[in-house]
Amino acid sequence: MILLREEIGDVLRGARQRQGRTLRDVSSTARVSLGYLSEVERGQKEASSELLLSICEALDVPMSSVLRSVSDRVAMSESLSARLPDRVPDRVPERVSAARERVSPRPVDGIRKTVIRAPLRAGEDLAPVA
Repeated sequence: MILLREEIGDVLRGARQRQGRTLRDVSSTARVSLGYLSEVERGQKEASSELLLSICEALDVPMSSVLRSVSDRVAMSESLSARLPDRVPDRVPERVSAARERVSPRPVDGIRKTVIRAPLRAGEDLAPVA
């Protein structure tokens, strides 16, 4: 699950660390307690819009830039989670089952082997066995 407060905290911490500044320095400039700023950066506290603006000003980073970065991170997380199934299927999908059943015995060096015909590349369609 995507938590907005964690994404905001990660972006703020990244901005602070890129500037080589300490929590103490930013907290005093933003007039926020060091402990509270630390909790915001770790995603344990939700920053109000006023507090977020104060932190952004202390970092000399536009709030719109922070929110855009957060938005991009959330969009990426959503697209990744949309591609992953919520759970492992209980049975083999019909298409895979059919591919496994289509076998073709071929003699190779006088030895009969069972060759399973399945896609070689991602996205390639199953070809019927002749």
